[in-house]
Amino acid sequence: MAIKKSELYSSLWAGCDELRGSMDASQYKDYVLVLLFMKYVSDKGGALVDIPEGASFKDMVKLKKQADIGDKINKIIGELAKANELTGVITVADFNDDEKLGKGKEKVDRLSNLIAIFEKPELDFSSNHAEGDDILGDAYEYLMRNFAIDSGKSKGQFITPAEVSRIMAKVIDINKSKSQSESLYDMTCGTGSLLLKAADEAPHGITIYGQENDNATRALAVMNMWLHGNPASLIVQGNTLASPQFTDETTGELKQFDYAVANPPFSYKSWTTGWDPANDNYKRFDGYDTLPPKKNGDFAFLLHMIKSLKSKGKACIVLPLGVLFRGNAEADIRKKIIKKGYIKGIIGLPPNLFYGTGIAASLIVLDKEDAGNRKDIFMIDAGKGFIKDGNKNRLREQDIHNIPNRDIDDLGNYWKVYPTLKSTLFKPSKRANYSALCIAKNEIKNKIFHHPEFTTFGKQMDAVFEQWKSETIANAKTFDKGLHPKQEIHKISENLLKHYAGRYV
Repeated sequence: MAIKKSELYSSLWAGCDELRGSMDASQYKDYVLVLLFMKYVSDKGGALVDIPEGASFKDMVKLKKQADIGDKINKIIGELAKANELTGVITVADFNDDEKLGKGKEKVDRLSNLIAIFEKPELDFSSNHAEGDDILGDAYEYLMRNFAIDSGKSKGQFITPAEVSRIMAKVIDINKSKSQSESLYDMTCGTGSLLLKAADEAPHGITIYGQENDNATRALAVMNMWLHGNPASLIVQGNTLASPQFTDETTGELKQFDYAVANPPFSYKSWTTGWDPANDNYKRFDGYDTLPPKKNGDFAFLLHMIKSLKSKGKACIVLPLGVLFRGNAEADIRKKIIKKGYIKGIIGLPPNLFYGTGIAASLIVLDKEDAGNRKDIFMIDAGKGFIKDGNKNRLREQDIHNIPNRDIDDLGNYWKVYPTLKSTLFKPSKRANYSALCIAKNEIKNKIFHHPEFTTFGKQMDAVFEQWKSETIANAKTFDKGLHPKQEIHKISENLLKHYAGRYV
């Protein structure tokens, strides 16, 4: 039976409540998410990781009310980490920390209660097969979202809202990728949620690379990759601008990727810390007459992304809306990027979408393929399409899935066969020359297959086929020696076409 999200979220947040007290809210994740990881992989019975004897969540359950519970939890996690090269990833939380968890009975009770919450039947992942729904991934992002709110700190770098991530994944055309060997990169990957949303759109899988400056956040990204079934992803720690970790071993230049997404820190003032952009070993600013402003790193991240793309590479980056208008050095760089043809499109987003900032943002869509011949840039103003969600704004399904009418009209022959199906699926959008879905996208196939015009036409076509089949079988029984196979095949084929001629309208 599938786990209900409401029950899962309630249980997880109850775990956070157990930790309230001397610990800062931003540190809850170090404990709750590690236990979530341990519970999930243990319930899956070793399908995702190697679980040594005595190093599962069930072994933690046996520790409840024991005086040395904190020390023993650390050892259990350490053993599983050692067996799977996850040391430094799931070992970030110290479950024997008196300062954070209390001393004596207080710590024993707190940890025992925390384990009991994860022990609830509602969190049994062993038989969770919710079709088309990543329960655990949603729970992970739910917790991260609440950590960002509850801590009262600027944690916007941790999360790109799921709706924005989905748009970014679609506009880079990663759905056209051909094989697992193609690459996807995020230079400021945070907990990896944006990478995972983009990877979900790759039909044949994709090889994932990410770099994150904060080591604790990098650990969360690695866990996130494992929890989403991407343990082979390469997530590294380091300052992307000062010390990029993905380089070409032969040339020493930046490694280049097929696809890239990123939501770097907005208008980062300390982007030059630890290095001199005027002497950049990776030639990210070559071909531009000026460097990005010393106190604003937006264009530094943009130029790093451009340099990190292959000759036909495609990418999307979130930047403040101001990058489209600011003058001086940024205006000069912007003009040169446009002349090079790298920018394929710009999407203006509503304000107050991201945690940690209320300013409006934009999506810059990059495409190096045939950039030299690019004559125009598509621009979409999505700034007014949103719904209030608490103290934040959120994109709606209708804002994401507006569909150009010209694409619908291209299916003209389809609408001739099913004349009322079009209005069943689509409705006018507030945006001129666009339509919106009337139903959820996961209901499209079901709605079409059960539409009366579709089922009636299907029965008619079945009858045509059966008539042709019976005639062909009867004719085949008259075959005799000396026939010419190619001639008979031609007759059968032509007869099939004759039966269906004119039947599709």
